[in-house]
This record gives sequence, C-alpha cells and structure tokens, in this order.
Amino acid sequence: MLVTLDAPYVDTSAADLSLTLGGPERPALHVRELSLPDGLTLRLRLLGASHQVVCGQLTETVACLPGRPPHLPGALHDDAAGYRFTATVLRPDGDGLRTRVAALRAELAGDPYALVGVFPGDVDAVTALSVRPDPPDGTVAWRTWHAYPQTNELVLTETVVILVSARSEPGLRAPQSRTAVAL
Repeated sequence: MLVTLDAPYVDTSAADLSLTLGGPERPALHVRELSLPDGLTLRLRLLGASHQVVCGQLTETVACLPGRPPHLPGALHDDAAGYRFTATVLRPDGDGLRTRVAALRAELAGDPYALVGVFPGDVDAVTALSVRPDPPDGTVAWRTWHAYPQTNELVLTETVVILVSARSEPGLRAPQSRTAVAL
C-alpha cells in the first residue's frame, strides 16, 4: 500500500535513529494492520521518518526519539527471546538513492503485506515496511527502508522473530524493554 503523507518530512539522518524494544505505541501518521496466516496480527506503523512494528507482545521502534541517545546497532540478536535485528546504512553514489527508492516504490506499491509512506516535497523521502509472507517455519519477519535524500542515506533493517506456542495459541517471545545496544 502506497500512501502520501500529509506531515512534513523530518530533517534527520540515519545517525539520529535508535532501536527501542518495548515501550508504548507512538503517535502514527498511518497504520496498517495485517492478519498473518499463522493467526498473528501485526501492525505496521509509520511514525514519520521512522517506524514501529507491533506483533504480539513485541514492539519494535526505529526512530529519533526525544530523550534517547541515537544508536542504531548493525545487529542485535537475543536468542533467548528469539529476536534477530540487523541494520545497514547505504550511501549510494550519484543517482543511486533515487534509483533504489523508485525501484522500492514500484516493488511494494501493490504488495498486500507492505506500507510505503511518501512525504511531500521529495518523492525520495520514503519510509517503507514489508512483512515477509513466506518466512521460514515458526517465524515472522519484516524489512524496513528509511530514505533520507538530504543526507543521501538509505537505512535497511530486517527483523526475524521466532514464534512460540502458548497453550496452542500462537504468540511471541518478547525481548525485554530497552534501548538496544550493539552486540
């Protein structure tokens, strides 16, 4: 789903982002709720130039948050909780950012498991989220993209969460609430 957002694009960069697990749902510009085949409900939430995913007991926020020091780890693996997060920051040469964002928008525009927010003033100012409809058995996975044309940065994240059954109901193990630190 492609949505044009009314809110202005926040002038930030990848260096300003943090990963936070747990915490409240933040005010969102747009929310897409998905019912996954395994019985889970997952909410993709555009917060601006940032995102929040809510899946069961897990709330993952990648954002520039007041009072939080910026820190986006390249990897965070909490095996006890069944949570794996990776982030990569790309700085494409030349017109590379524009080309990548155009391809991303085209790829996700009709995807029933995706949400793409485009900000007014720059078609390359994009925040996108996509749930993988076919992750390995026993997991749920999503990817996100945060494009910052003013700094020529594209932040890619991928999260995989191992599902657990609690008395025959699907569920998630949730990492403890915290601001993530690199491992």
